[in-house]
Amino acid sequence: MYIPRFLTATIEEGLKYNPVTAVIGPRQCGKSTLIKHLMQSRNETLYLDLERPSDLRKLEDAEWFLSSQKDKLVCIDEIQRKPDLFPILRALVDEENRNGRFLILGSASKDLLRQSSESLAGRITYKQLTPFLWNEISKTSSYEQYINRGGFPRSFLAENNDHSFQWRQDFISTFLERDLLQWSGFLPAAMRRLLQMLAHLNGQTINYSSISKSLGISHTTVKNYIDLLTNTFMVTLLPPFYSNTKKRIVKSSKLYLSDTGITSALLELKSFEQLAGHPVFGSLWESIVFLNLKGLFPSLEFSFYRSAHGAELDLIISSGKKNIAVECKATLSPTLSKGSYYAIEDTKPLKTFIAAPVESGFSLNKNIDVVSLIELTDIIPTLLF
Repeated sequence: MYIPRFLTATIEEGLKYNPVTAVIGPRQCGKSTLIKHLMQSRNETLYLDLERPSDLRKLEDAEWFLSSQKDKLVCIDEIQRKPDLFPILRALVDEENRNGRFLILGSASKDLLRQSSESLAGRITYKQLTPFLWNEISKTSSYEQYINRGGFPRSFLAENNDHSFQWRQDFISTFLERDLLQWSGFLPAAMRRLLQMLAHLNGQTINYSSISKSLGISHTTVKNYIDLLTNTFMVTLLPPFYSNTKKRIVKSSKLYLSDTGITSALLELKSFEQLAGHPVFGSLWESIVFLNLKGLFPSLEFSFYRSAHGAELDLIISSGKKNIAVECKATLSPTLSKGSYYAIEDTKPLKTFIAAPVESGFSLNKNIDVVSLIELTDIIPTLLF
């Protein structure tokens, strides 16, 4: 069963206006499935998977082979495994001078790929695919299943919770023991312990010194490991909001694992019932709200607000000088704390929303509305675009 992805139209636009379109995102999030589906509607295409030895052999003389495919849209999957391709792509793009020439897929971030792809500057556009977004699967699913299994397709679509949990355990092991081997300077055992600790710290501000003491590794190593996890889409950082107020504010970023299903697997929590009674549950709902909005609106700026005196808002979403505030509450009867009201006074958003797992929202007072995640994604463009 193919589930249509929100990013499809954006990728089509990238192919129309750029010689090279890169689709990046974590392994197993559905990049290959999306692209194969997209290519079915095109006549002249070629798909190469650099994890297949037979496809790698075709690129032993990459310039000759790709030159012979000049009338096709060529898709190259797992491009980070052959960084020496980037200069060749640039030469062919400049020679042929047409858009929609190459579609490249990668499990490494734009920053990590840029080390090899600087020669493609001005010729490439990047599109980031995430695990399933709520608006892609909400009509056939429940919040409970989405929080428990996360959005990785094989986990979300598994026959039952046991199969889903086993897939996520295997995914974590493969990520640590195989996928990260292409990036030097880490130990799989130490990275596993770090991931497990970060699952417990999901949604909290990063304290590198505290983590390094707990794991018995250096502050620098912890930072390098978290940078690698960020660049391979396993972790997402949320920076603090810098306002014009004179309040003393927290300056460390908050850290979220990029999928709630992976978080629950690292915590050995196999069902929604186990999750609902765990201290991390509230942060999992924060993760879903933040990562869905970031996936849908990549051009907006996301941050959080927390003063030294306890005034706090989970999300500040900004476009230029305009911003809105979002507080995430994993309850059907949400309210705001005094600290949230103080933070609203400090940041002065256009509007404040409480994102809750409700079917439909309601007004809490004149400038504060309780909303569902779907309602929030519909409202944001009307206020910030």
